Amino acid sequence: MLVPEIRAFILEQDAEIALQFMQVLAYLDLPARQLTVDADWSVLLSAEEPPYLLMIGQSGSAAAAHRVGEKLCELDAAIPLVVLESCELRPEILAALENRIVGRLPLPLRHVHFEKILQKIALYRDNRQQGAPPRNPELFRNLVGGSLGIQRVRNMIEMVAKSDANVLVTGESGTGKEVVARHIHHHSTRRTKPFVPINCGAIPPDLLESELFGHEKGAFTGAITARQGRFEMADSGTLFLDEIGDMSLPMQVKLLRVLQERSFERVGSNKSISVNVRIIAATHVNLEQAILDGRFREDLFYRLNVFPIETPPLRDRAEDLPLLVSDLVTRLGHEGRGTIRFTHAAVHLLGAYGWPGNVRELANLVERLAILYPHGLVDTHDLPEKYRADGYVPPATAVGEMRAPPEARARPLAEAGAARLPRSGIDLKEHLTKIEANLIIQALEEESWVVAHAAKRLQMGRTTLVEKMRKLGLGRQEDLTGP
Repeated sequence: MLVPEIRAFILEQDAEIALQFMQVLAYLDLPARQLTVDADWSVLLSAEEPPYLLMIGQSGSAAAAHRVGEKLCELDAAIPLVVLESCELRPEILAALENRIVGRLPLPLRHVHFEKILQKIALYRDNRQQGAPPRNPELFRNLVGGSLGIQRVRNMIEMVAKSDANVLVTGESGTGKEVVARHIHHHSTRRTKPFVPINCGAIPPDLLESELFGHEKGAFTGAITARQGRFEMADSGTLFLDEIGDMSLPMQVKLLRVLQERSFERVGSNKSISVNVRIIAATHVNLEQAILDGRFREDLFYRLNVFPIETPPLRDRAEDLPLLVSDLVTRLGHEGRGTIRFTHAAVHLLGAYGWPGNVRELANLVERLAILYPHGLVDTHDLPEKYRADGYVPPATAVGEMRAPPEARARPLAEAGAARLPRSGIDLKEHLTKIEANLIIQALEEESWVVAHAAKRLQMGRTTLVEKMRKLGLGRQEDLTGP
């Protein structure tokens, strides 16, 4: 009797959960084996062909999770990693493995989630075989929109990505500053190395030094083991310092020294560690005013502000809102979290709102409505009261309903031709651009984002459609689930 070759491994202490995954994988012709923390992992390194996937679940203890993290960092990057809901790895380890994690699986196991993970694994392996750098299919979505503000951001990302210059991303909360940072990293020469984020405003000042620079065993109460800091984790990659404007002045002095000397010491050590890290910082604070107020060091500001990028607030790019709504409902559908449609009147009403929380607030609203009205049509009266501007009457120039994925779609295209000219007049060029954008999105969604098929539906050449997608900031199917 021939013993099937093991093609998948599951690190999960719960035998019942491990068995459940092994049975599903066996059904998919992927014989799997449960892996324990203290097992011999050499089988993962010695095989002629790397395993198809490695699932990471419960380790059993913090110490075991630490050992797992060390072993994972030694594995061949050709092995795609899938993180289970029970995974106990520390956030910094997950950040270091980011480019190799193809997805996360919630429990209990659902077929639709598993199917999407397998598609991402196939994409990851194809990229590896073709010599392309590994990509994280869940890394981020495109900066969607055709407004001048968002086009300017995309152009600046393209200009600075290939250099190693420090970047300072400014803008209100919720405008996508981390998305910009991830785009820069992904398009840089460091894309195969770690992207390590840290929120400087969310960590108490007395702990931030240890988080950034690491510590030695016994350096302070509770330091039972030595630990790497974010600078070491990001070596050869990118360190994203979010909310840098909230950093204390003493910590700013220490950060400035590291930026100047490219070296640092762990807390409790006098041994100097050299690193090669690109810095991208972000803040919602006006740092120039903070300098005048004595809350931020001017010399650190000039170190960080080599290449500034400002993310525009959503209220200044209201013309992008229909595309953003379509993008968000598509994402929800692909993630199996509900499918909804928005009437054109509802979308226009949302366009009149000020959006103090920017795109983050819009995303939260769309997700909330998807829960309240699953597979439904959202009209103006369905919106929460604060989004219904007093006395606002949506113009009759709308393009049609914003669409969820194909299974929820039944829009008659004739609606686009039923628009009436308002007394105040319209910008016809802008209006036609919106119509074109919505029809392109609909064609792409109905053809599962296969560009050639969508181009045929739209009766245009494939290269023409690709160029129009580029101008609108729309990605192809793989971009829906990754960079």
